[in-house]
Amino acid sequence: MLSSNSHAAKTQISPLIQHSNVKAHSTCFGFSYESWQATMKNKYTKRLKSDEKVDKAMKRFVKWFPKSQFNEYKSNLACQHFTYSVDGLEVDGYVIKPKSRKGKLPVLIYNRGGNGSFGNMTLGPLVANLFPLADKGFVIIGSQYRQSKKPQVPLDEFGGADVNDVVALNELIPHIHGADSQRIGMYGASRGAMQSYLAVKKMPSIKALAAIAGVSDLTKQLERRPEMERVYKYRIPNYKDNKQQALSQRSVLHFANTLPKNIPILLLHGTDDRRVSHEHSVELAKAFALHNIEHKLVLYPDDYHNLRLNKRESFLELANWFNAHL
Repeated sequence: MLSSNSHAAKTQISPLIQHSNVKAHSTCFGFSYESWQATMKNKYTKRLKSDEKVDKAMKRFVKWFPKSQFNEYKSNLACQHFTYSVDGLEVDGYVIKPKSRKGKLPVLIYNRGGNGSFGNMTLGPLVANLFPLADKGFVIIGSQYRQSKKPQVPLDEFGGADVNDVVALNELIPHIHGADSQRIGMYGASRGAMQSYLAVKKMPSIKALAAIAGVSDLTKQLERRPEMERVYKYRIPNYKDNKQQALSQRSVLHFANTLPKNIPILLLHGTDDRRVSHEHSVELAKAFALHNIEHKLVLYPDDYHNLRLNKRESFLELANWFNAHL
């Protein structure tokens, strides 16, 4: 997070969340575009070890994250990292809020993909995946999920106790200045879709859901990506002795009938997703229809896991969905 983690960055800002359980605020914009660019070039240089590859990577960086866009978001949005306590653990989170919008704004809880520190919402993912939606008039809050500095003690249970980290955000929302705690939606991408389905059963305040490239059946996912079993074994408690039950408990296809019937759900998926087949969303839509759950399925032909060919269209779809249902 570059200099946004510095003590100076933490002490010079006004916290967006005024709550006793929230600490260590730091701005997401505690550095210049040039500093961010230099940091990324240093990372690419260490990883790629080839000037030609580094040059290509930097050209992609500038294409995906132009300076004009960075400065526009920096001008329009307030964004802060923070820590909060859940189950006696310190968990990192983030909150984004439009600066100049008047009145109370609808709130979206975002659940990221990945596991452990992989998939953390650093500046790049924030700019690519959240800022465009926040800029349309939403307050967005999310969790990095509990993480351990000791590899032998994984705290992220991949849909276990870490779901509490999502649920705990609910009590913070009324303490975000300008947030409308009566209009709360939730959405997640990849693993974050699973988090959303698990959390919503404990969060009656949620009025609408959306899922991007979500896994609906973890057992089916193992058939497509057997390497994921290493993640499951490492993260899910008692996985070896309780495999099928553990996977079923995390697979929305197995508990779709228990989801709240009054929460409409939007499903977005690319048909060329190499990580999670779009059939997960197709089959889930069938289950929602069977259980009379209001839903909409949007498939993007030939698009990938992150919907990078249809970013603008997917943001518009999300904004329209939540504006209609919150």
